[in-house]
Amino acid sequence: MSLKKDKYKLFDKKIMNFAINIAENNKFLTGTNPSVGCVIVKNKSILSFAATNNGGRPHAENIALSKNKNNKGTTLYSTLEPCSHHGKTPPCTHEILKNKVKKVYYSIEDKDLRSHKKTKKLLESKYIITKSGLQKQKVHELYKEYNFIRSNKGPYIIGKIACSSNLNILRNNSLITNEHSRRVSHLLRFQNHAILTSYKTINTDNSKLNCRLNGLENFSPRVVVIDKNLQIKISSFVVQNSKKNKLIIFHCSKKIQKIKLLKRKGVKLIYQEVENNSYLNLRKITLKLYTLGLHRLLVETGKSLMINFLNENLLNEFYFFKSDKIISNRLKINVSSLVKMVKKNYKNKKKINTYLGNDTLTHYY
Repeated sequence: MSLKKDKYKLFDKKIMNFAINIAENNKFLTGTNPSVGCVIVKNKSILSFAATNNGGRPHAENIALSKNKNNKGTTLYSTLEPCSHHGKTPPCTHEILKNKVKKVYYSIEDKDLRSHKKTKKLLESKYIITKSGLQKQKVHELYKEYNFIRSNKGPYIIGKIACSSNLNILRNNSLITNEHSRRVSHLLRFQNHAILTSYKTINTDNSKLNCRLNGLENFSPRVVVIDKNLQIKISSFVVQNSKKNKLIIFHCSKKIQKIKLLKRKGVKLIYQEVENNSYLNLRKITLKLYTLGLHRLLVETGKSLMINFLNENLLNEFYFFKSDKIISNRLKINVSSLVKMVKKNYKNKKKINTYLGNDTLTHYY
């Protein structure tokens, strides 16, 4: 009997691993909702499977159940606790009950307080066998960002900078890293809801700040610029394309004509008082972005603003690209102090050089 029981547990793990893979494939396509993988099984045969739909709805459980004519007596495997609250759509528990599912196995509880630890109690009250904890270590990694966002009610923020082998960056728009590193940078843009920079970076580089990977162009992040005195150039790419990139500018300026002109361009202007006659409050800015549904944020900016983010301990992760080039002309900015801060601020790091040519990438987390 014990041997049979162990084999069944191995089967459950295999099915949950499949559900995890399904969720991972859709991870950055589900908006502010988590990407969930769901598998429907009967008599140890898979009947259907699904991931949360692009944009976050419908949920994976609803899609997987809808694929079958009869779900009576099935077992439902889900990477995350099925929702039990009414939102824009009916709760997944409603569909589970309606379809007469016999067992529900999910990995971890949802950090969303509307459903947190409520599903098991609800389903068990309707005589549905409900178990949690299956492959939870693997799933915790899958929902690392989502759990942070839900727990802290603020965005998950990633910093990124690229420099030469002698730790310099240029004051103009000259490229430092190679095309392989730039592809990774564009992948980071795809993975985040918004990309934040300063007006100085815009005015100096005229950055596009979009994703230019084939097939992912429509998943470019929303552009956010910190510009205390509204010094951004109207001719810049991000302003001229503000309706497409849904440009947001945080400022504390009284320049009426500039404000009117930017608004006519479709720019969303958010006024914020300066504290201590110095910088705009970065923590307040990031919390405001969270309320706008921008839950994953990439910071791509120059030395000064990046140091401010590090000083405020606002960056959850950091990607440090380093090329094999040497920059030693008068247009350089040395970032060795910034690199020291990064090394000090993170406990873990992972070096990546595969498929990057002569460039290297260190991921701090």
